[in-house]
Amino acid sequence: MPNTKSAKKALLKSRERYLRNRSTKSAIKTYSRRAKELAEKGDTESSLATLRRAISLIDKAVKRGILHKNTGNRKKSRLMIALNKRLAQLQAQSEQSSHSEPT
Repeated sequence: MPNTKSAKKALLKSRERYLRNRSTKSAIKTYSRRAKELAEKGDTESSLATLRRAISLIDKAVKRGILHKNTGNRKKSRLMIALNKRLAQLQAQSEQSSHSEPT
């Protein structure tokens, strides 16, 4: 328990920051997961829009000091790699199916 008035205020501010930071991190995880799920379904437009939102949230979290700069860059990189990989697979499958159809 805090003993002084300033320690009590510091504790309150710490809790406020903790809750705010936690909600931001949760939003980043949610948008990252949604982008991957949409890419799995083959919804390119929606997955790219969700990806942009996730990257924006990551950048804002880094700017506010919620995430370290390298952590933010790593999250963005891994997200881009996962989406590009899945979208490339979908494109390869669609090209394969279009080549195998007789005309």
